[in-house]
Amino acid sequence: MGDVLLSINGNVINDVLDYRFHAAERKLKLQLQRGNKQYTAKIRKDQYDDLGLDFADGLMDKQTPCQNKCIFCFIDQLPRGLRKPLYFKDDDARLGFLFGNYITLTNLTEHDVQRIIAMRLSPINVSVHTTNPVLRCEMMGNPHAGNCLRWLHDFAAAGLELNCQLVLCPGVNDGDELHRSLHDLLQLPTVKSIAAVPVGITKHRENLHPLEPFTREQAQSVIDIFNEYRAVGADANPPGVELTPADEFFLLAQQDVPPIDYYGDLRQLENGVGMWALLKDDMLDLLQQLPPESYNAQPAILVTGKAAYPLLQFFVDEMQKMWHNIDIEVQATSNDFLGKHITVAGLLTAQDVIAQLNRRNATVLLPATMFNHEGVTLDDYTADDIAAALDMPVRVVACDAQSLIDAISSTNIIP
Repeated sequence: MGDVLLSINGNVINDVLDYRFHAAERKLKLQLQRGNKQYTAKIRKDQYDDLGLDFADGLMDKQTPCQNKCIFCFIDQLPRGLRKPLYFKDDDARLGFLFGNYITLTNLTEHDVQRIIAMRLSPINVSVHTTNPVLRCEMMGNPHAGNCLRWLHDFAAAGLELNCQLVLCPGVNDGDELHRSLHDLLQLPTVKSIAAVPVGITKHRENLHPLEPFTREQAQSVIDIFNEYRAVGADANPPGVELTPADEFFLLAQQDVPPIDYYGDLRQLENGVGMWALLKDDMLDLLQQLPPESYNAQPAILVTGKAAYPLLQFFVDEMQKMWHNIDIEVQATSNDFLGKHITVAGLLTAQDVIAQLNRRNATVLLPATMFNHEGVTLDDYTADDIAAALDMPVRVVACDAQSLIDAISSTNIIP
């Protein structure tokens, strides 16, 4: 209808957080505006029931851009000529509570912090990177980056849960600095997870801070430091805290990724922490439930990045032990678009898939993580565009065990 919601029970509504918090009550008095006229609506409902209002923008406000200039920023390493939204850097606390995004705290004001505490918004997902205030300012290119770490203590004192992420850069915030960060964060009584991910380095780093990828030895050192703190146990660490390096550190160190129990409740799964272990665990569980018979499955090529190739090849090998005549090829695609150090399937481009695919009479299975919510790849291709370029049928597959089994097999294989 184009109406504007001004207030609920006398509380001004500035954004989605105000709306959700104040709309939770049973009795509501809404002040709205239609054109030049204001009017009131009174509503009775069950507590926490949604009002059913639709808004033109999900945040009900402009998205807050990032104010940092991090030395490891991935967006700064993208080539020119991509879609405009790819270059927008968000650092909006509201997205953290709505979608689980991680925030740096540098956009928050004292008012924002008190509102988060008053609204009991938890958990808070924080990109910490280092607890050394001076180093944090240097790494994030923001003179306020160190000072705002004090809010972690305010949130913890208020009983709000914290999930902390560290993007590690070799020679910068690993080693002794990683020891310091883990020690400091473990003093926070409400911290629930601390995870580290290795810096992502593309080939487009002209005029940026010099960084190198982790070597095997450096990756092993990160794992050793985390395991040292894990071994301390509950006597020194808050109970139930997850201390986990990302899967990629184990792959870089050429180690087996730990079993699923290593990762606790998988609080940082979306950061690639435990994703490999979860997929493998689900795969093995589902394979045990499949009938050990042979089926006439359609030939397929399963496309992935270099990182996930060993796991998916293992999965296919296990399937072939049960279904001897399935024809499935796993193709590890190199990321020529962004550079050889980018190995995850979610950053593959259509151009690289098209250039490297082994064309034959088969269905191409593409990982859903290649596509955004609009069904478009990093280089602006749809699945139909890729199918047309390859002259082969293409199917987009969610990256979970059941979806992979369903895609690899024909529709009549799973009873």
